[in-house]
Amino acid sequence: MRPSARKLVATLIAACAWWLGAPPGLAPIAPAQAQISFTPCGDTNDFACGHLVVPLDPSGAVPGTITLAVRRHRSAVGEARSAIIALAGGPGQPALPFAEEFAELLGPIAATRDLIVFDQRGIGLSDPLSCHAFERPDLYHSFGALIEACGDDLGPDRVFYTTADTVADIEAIRVAGGYEKLVLYGTSYGTKVAEEYAQEYPSHVEALVLDSVVTPTGPEPLGRPTFAAIPRILRQLCARKACAHVSADPVADLARVVKRIDRRPLRARAIAGDGAAHTLTLSSGELAGLLLDGDFSSLLRAEFVTAVAAAARGDTAPLARLVYDASSAEGEGEEDFDDPLYYATTCEEQDFPWNRAAEPQARLAEARAAARALGRSAFAPFPAETALAVSDVPACAHWPYTTPAPPPDDAPLPNVPTLIISGADDLRTPTANAREVAAMIPDAHLLVVPYTGHSVLTTEPTSCASEALQALFANKPIEPCPPAPPPATLRPPPLAPTQLARVSPTRGYPALTGRTLHAVALTLKDLARQLVLALTLGDAGEDSAGVRIGGLRAGWAQLTDSAIVLHGYSYVPGVTVSGSIRAELEQLRIGGSSGAHGTLRGTAQKSLVGTLAGTHVVLPAGALASAGIVAEDERESTHPGARGSAGARAARSLAELLGGVRP
Repeated sequence: MRPSARKLVATLIAACAWWLGAPPGLAPIAPAQAQISFTPCGDTNDFACGHLVVPLDPSGAVPGTITLAVRRHRSAVGEARSAIIALAGGPGQPALPFAEEFAELLGPIAATRDLIVFDQRGIGLSDPLSCHAFERPDLYHSFGALIEACGDDLGPDRVFYTTADTVADIEAIRVAGGYEKLVLYGTSYGTKVAEEYAQEYPSHVEALVLDSVVTPTGPEPLGRPTFAAIPRILRQLCARKACAHVSADPVADLARVVKRIDRRPLRARAIAGDGAAHTLTLSSGELAGLLLDGDFSSLLRAEFVTAVAAAARGDTAPLARLVYDASSAEGEGEEDFDDPLYYATTCEEQDFPWNRAAEPQARLAEARAAARALGRSAFAPFPAETALAVSDVPACAHWPYTTPAPPPDDAPLPNVPTLIISGADDLRTPTANAREVAAMIPDAHLLVVPYTGHSVLTTEPTSCASEALQALFANKPIEPCPPAPPPATLRPPPLAPTQLARVSPTRGYPALTGRTLHAVALTLKDLARQLVLALTLGDAGEDSAGVRIGGLRAGWAQLTDSAIVLHGYSYVPGVTVSGSIRAELEQLRIGGSSGAHGTLRGTAQKSLVGTLAGTHVVLPAGALASAGIVAEDERESTHPGARGSAGARAARSLAELLGGVRP
């Protein structure tokens, strides 16, 4: 559930009257005198900055304080009678960097209420947690040893960074701000915070907006809801014959690859962004990790289906490239994420299947026994060991516990106006979570958004969830998302040829020349997809220059300020493409051990012309325009609860740079 940043796409709409903005059934709220001293923020005119000192221990038994950093966006219509509390994901991600994006997303809802954004205790500007272990991880022989050292470094105060402590902070903000009611808007882990506040202080809750839901007692330590959702989501990707000529059954393909990995290590070759070849030993945990990464990229979800189908048939290069690229991008754009806080919260409050008084190895043994006792079907097509590997079990088994696990909070949730949003393709917080919480609130509206992964409001390909959000607060019906075809980015690409002889020749040319010309078109399509995927996996922001990708078979390519430069980039074995692609011109040299050699020149909007093996050839623009990538369909965001990616402008620049090669 640990998130990264993405950029919100939303429009700030003009304010409307209070009674138009209130959900049905809410009584007027008497104003109260604010007690937090706010001053203008130096970096924005839209927010005021303030601080609130709260007890380290909300019960008061242990002395000490924490200073919360708070920002307030004032209601545009009179004196606000309530406030929206916007909650980031994590645990561990600061919210203040996204204050203005929250205001844009909420639109008229934030025009009739104050918007409060704060960094939760131990994060960002609110006395962030830190430990020496994460500053020098090279000093530790294992990640478990690092976690244990970090917990010891934090000392006994580490127990005061759970969700319940943040809930107490929210109540302190409400009282100090003089608000009678709160609208709680959370994404991912933020939904758990919102739910627990609603359980603890039901009379002070005006409404709930829960996007990508973690249940009040979640997350489930072994990730069973996630693994239960994998077969459904893979088959959704192949609906409407989207996987024709790629895979008859993506779940069976995945099961075949996982079974092969279980029998013996699966070694595969990947090409790095500098053209160097690397031999990888692929694990089923890395496959599960790719599926989770796909929550933030429809393009990655589609590529996963094809890569696994290829591996099931013996071609491991596409899967190795995905694993290598994803691991290389791991952690990019997450400089502000507080790792010590993440583990302090996660390890302290999750009810792992072990005795906290036991030694780490004994805890791990208990967790393995608990996972195996559930049977293979609980995690199929993965084994129980994979579920353990991608969970927080290996880390938290080493956490230095001093307190028992907190009892589950089974208090009811208040029946207040509630919008629960779930991405149909979300694996981190599957729709089963959303349905469970919706069942706790009789009048809740559950909206399942198709073709969408995690953090729906910032990644949905349409405006369905955004419209539902505004409808909730305008006393209008919330409509289900209308039927629509999947975005082009969700269409799995064809299987990569494993030899030039399997490429059909372009009509009108000698066999070798025709096959090579078709192979060039396939190579440029792959280049486009991989560059956009690299931007999605990384965090290039508006500056995408310098992004490098490896070819499937050999070579590499780089995105510069003015061009895409190819260095022996190979997608089809034995065919390489070198040269440069600019918005107005392409100059390509075709080589390799198997294909016809020659040059191509021109623009993709018209055609590429040149010679191959002495034969004059023409590659029409239509042969490239079918690349199947619509960069704009990737709803890039820096919203808490979503994974980092390049901005839409960088993706659009890429499409322009490719001279019309569009998804």
